[in-house]
This record gives sequence, structure tokens and C-alpha cells, in this order.
Amino acid sequence: MYLMAGKIRHEDITLLRERVSVVDVISDHVTLKSAGGGNLKGLCPFHDEKTPSFNVKPSQGVYYCFGCANGGDAIKFVMEIDHLTFPEAAERLAARAGVELRYEEAGPAPVRQTGQKQRLIAAHRDAAAFYAEQLLTPGARKAREFLAQRGFDRAAAERYGCGFAPDGWDHLTKHLRNQGYTGQELVTAGLSREARSGSLIDRFRRRLLWPIKEISGDVIGFGARKLFDEDDGPKYLNTPETPIYKKSHVLYGIDLAKREIAKQGRAVIVEGYTDVMACHLAGVPVAVATCGTAFGGDHIQVLRRLLMDVDAYTGEIIFTFDGDAAGQKAALRAFEDDQKFMAQTYIAVGPDGMDPCELRLARGDAAVRDLVARREPMIDFAMRANAARFDLDTVPGQIGAARAVAPLVGRLKDRSLRDQYVNRMANMLGVDVDLARREVAAAGEGPNRPAPAQRQAVQAGGDGAEAAVEREALKLALQAPALAGPMFDLIGPEAYSHPVHAVVRRAIAEGGGAGGGLVGAVWTEKVRDACGDLAAKALVTELSVESLRIDHDPDPRYVEETLIRLQIPAVNRRIREIKSKLQRLNPVTQREAYLTLAGELFSLEQQARGLRERAAGGF
Repeated sequence: MYLMAGKIRHEDITLLRERVSVVDVISDHVTLKSAGGGNLKGLCPFHDEKTPSFNVKPSQGVYYCFGCANGGDAIKFVMEIDHLTFPEAAERLAARAGVELRYEEAGPAPVRQTGQKQRLIAAHRDAAAFYAEQLLTPGARKAREFLAQRGFDRAAAERYGCGFAPDGWDHLTKHLRNQGYTGQELVTAGLSREARSGSLIDRFRRRLLWPIKEISGDVIGFGARKLFDEDDGPKYLNTPETPIYKKSHVLYGIDLAKREIAKQGRAVIVEGYTDVMACHLAGVPVAVATCGTAFGGDHIQVLRRLLMDVDAYTGEIIFTFDGDAAGQKAALRAFEDDQKFMAQTYIAVGPDGMDPCELRLARGDAAVRDLVARREPMIDFAMRANAARFDLDTVPGQIGAARAVAPLVGRLKDRSLRDQYVNRMANMLGVDVDLARREVAAAGEGPNRPAPAQRQAVQAGGDGAEAAVEREALKLALQAPALAGPMFDLIGPEAYSHPVHAVVRRAIAEGGGAGGGLVGAVWTEKVRDACGDLAAKALVTELSVESLRIDHDPDPRYVEETLIRLQIPAVNRRIREIKSKLQRLNPVTQREAYLTLAGELFSLEQQARGLRERAAGGF
């Protein structure tokens, strides 16, 4: 974990791309076969298909799927397959290739402590193994009973890495010191702490433990449950904040749930470790839990990345809460966070206030699945909860409830639902529909909620929008070549309808491509020199300094969506051309030409469908 924010140096990313074989990385997940011309082909790991459309070009170090339009380099592949950020994926590949990544300074502090993250993660890995072994010892009987009483057998305990912190003051500390970890490393990791005597002792003692993992699967902390009433401390004790453990960023179970969340477009938020275990074992593999803190903005960012939550209301976030007053309060807080998602949010309240673990134990796996299936939209729950504060048998109560509920309806993200909810609001409160509509209009849309940067930057449809996408793509190639390069270079000049844009695109190729390793003024000048006319030269200068249409630094997701939207008009143009040709061909007398074009049309329509889905937020 880095001590400060900073970008990985461009030259280090370039070296990493040279050192890492895209074929080796992808072959860990996909069986690749020769496709001729030095290219390889396999079944796409990002969407279901029976005929291979996933292509790898080793000479350029890139891949591209013509079915779902997913493409990029080895770093991008690791980001997609393991749902990691760009720095996380780069660090993982750097460790594999033996490349040390350096970070640009973002302030006066040192950029990083070399190797600290790796040491702390290694210490947690060894601690998790130690605790898991201790769970099998006689002293851990109470911990095993706790799990068994909640319906978890030995296989479940092993699957989730459950462990036991033994009775004693420094068993783990001595074990890890014998493996070469320093006392300072153990304290920094939150595994040990300093006693009053000055000696180091274990942070956890006589507790059942769950290893907490980041999305990559690395153990970064522990959650510990008290087992003996006579022991001091809270019922649950978590690892303190450390360089690698930030509780506001961590979701328990995310390492196991990430692929299913991405596949199903759904995440279920539960309240505890045993609830996650119960959901997974009951057939709800998309459950995750916060670790000793309320669900908040940083958790939302983790889930948005998994759900590809960009510009469509297709995903689902389902909160499970106890049916008591505290649970209802938590649910209403979650509704406020609803506005930070593009996905639809729901709530599921267990019968008799049971949590998923209790429900599974009492009524079986099917009851847990039914709990999720019976979810209701968060807006419905929030409307009822706000209306319950008023006496709806009186006119003043109805008016007061209308004014309390109206802002909720006004803030609905999906505007197509608002009219329906105005009618529902009127029926619920017993007021006239026109009155409900006026109250919603008066409430407005609540706090201004800017559209996602991606939507601001690139609106679909119309020549103006098409030119804006082309312009943004060229800016990314000029201003952030290391980030945009791998995918940008795959898209040729034919994707650019504006003639000067096409000239600049060809100049970028002649300059070595955006992924060629040049940056800054040297890169801009090389592209300018390759331009064949004055208008294009002037445009290069303009685009190299013009602000991007986002209010933050470009990230891989923004780059990808921009470049995906760039391809859609060109593919559509080619589809129209082929359809026009097919109409002029006789399928009987010109059968071979007809079948060739029909095959190309099928592939293009599949590609267009994949591009549209990804542009709408499905990638």
C-alpha cells in the first residue's frame, strides 16, 4: 500500500508491457489456438460463446473480442478478469515479471516504502495459515462449536479460512518472528501490539477469526469474534487501520463473490461474516459484508467497478437488514447512497427479523434464496417508512406525508419510473394524483446529481456527438498515451468520419502508435511532424492541451468507454453498406458472394451488439 497518491511512471508501464507476455497471461484463463498470421484465438472469458471470437495478437501484445468488444493489453486483461484497478493489475504483473514500479510524487512525502505491502501481505498469509491450523486443536473446541451451531461444517470453515487465536499472549508473534518478520512489521500489520511491559503480544486472543481479503484474494486483515463471556473487549474485533487495511474500502467475501457479481449484475449486502457464508452456501454467491463499519461511498466504488455501473439501470444492489428499528434506519441511510449508483437498489427483510444465517439454519437454503428473490425496490420501502410518521386518516397528515415522500420520488434516477411512482404515491397516501404530481414538481429533483462523466463526455447519436467522441479519443491518445495506447492503436482511421480527425489518427500510427512509449511534448511533436497538412498540425497542438470532458484524471474505464463508442458508428456504416450490397445480389446466381457478405454481416451485427451493450454500461 502506498503512502500517498501517485501515478505509475510511464516508462515503468512501458517496460512492464515489454516484459510481460500477453499470451502467457491470457493462457492462464483461456485455451489459445493458432488463427493464422501469427495470431491466436480462443473462447472469450468475458461472455458466453460457442464459436471463438477472442483474438490475441502477440506481436502487438494486445487482445480483442469481436463478440463483446473487450480488448486491450495484458494489464487490461488482468483488470477485467480479476476486477482490479489499473495500479493493482500493474503491481500484480510487475511482481510476476520482476519489474519494480515507481510512482510519481504527489506531494512532499516519500513516494513509497519499497516492498512494504508485499511483506505485510505475506505476514497476513502466514498468520491466516497459523490460525487455520489452530482451529483444529483441542483448545479451539468453542470456536468449532460456534460454527457448527450456525450450520457450518469443517469444509465450510476451510473454504472461508476460518481460524482460531489460541489462549496465550504471544503464540502468533513468536511464530511469525521465527519466520523472519520483524517486530515493527508485525505491529504495522496490526497482527501484534505492544504490551505495557514493552514486549510484543498478539492482537487477537481466544477468538474465532475470519481472514479478510481484498478483491485480489490477498489476506489484509482479520475479523475476530469473542467466544468466552469472561474475556474483555467487544463482541467483534477487527484489524486496525494499517497501510494495507482500510475498513471503509473492504467488503468481506468480495474475493469469492466478484466473478458472480460481474456475471449476474447483482450484489447482496449483508451485515456479518456468517451471513456471507450462509448466503454463498445457500446458492446466493453474490453476497458481501462490510467489516465493522457502515456501508459507504468507498464500498460503492468497489461494487460499481464490479457491476460495470456506468450508464444503464441494469444492475441490482440488494440490501438485507434486520426488521427492527435499527435495521430500518440503516435501510434509509442506504437509500441516500442509492443516488450514487446507476444500478437499481432493493431491500430484503427476513421473516421475523432473521438475518440470512439465522434464516438458513431455521428454514434451509431455499429460504435464503427466497429472501433475495422477494426483494422490493428501495424506493418503495423508503416511501412507506417516511409515510409511516404521519396520520394518513387526516388531511394534514396526508399533506405532510406527501411533502415528505415527494423528494424521494423526485430523485428517482430512472425518469421513466417517476410517473408510475407519482400514481403509487397518491394511492399510498390517499391523495389526488394532481396533488402528488405538484408536490413532486415542487420538491424538484433534490440535490443536483451530475450525470456520470462518461455520459457528459460522449452522448450517442448525431454527427456532432460522433465528432465529439472522435475528438475525445484523439485527446486521450495524445495526453494519456500509456493508458489509451493498447486499445486505441487497435482502432484504425476508418473509425473516424471527420477527415482531419482521420489524418491525425494516421499521424499517430506513423509516430509509432500511442502505445509506443513516448509521452509529453516529445510525443506531441512527433505526431505533429507526421501530419500532412496544416489543419491537422494545428489540431494536434489544440488537442494536446484541451481539457478532457471529465472532471478528474482519465482512468481505464473512461478510456475504454470512449473508444468503444468511437467504434459504433463505423461498424454501423459497414453494416448498412453490406445490407445494401446484399439487396443487389441474387442469392441463387451469386450464391458464393452472397454467402460471404452474409457471413460478414452476421459477424458485424454481433460486434455491433457487443459494442452497444458495453457502451450502455454492460462491460
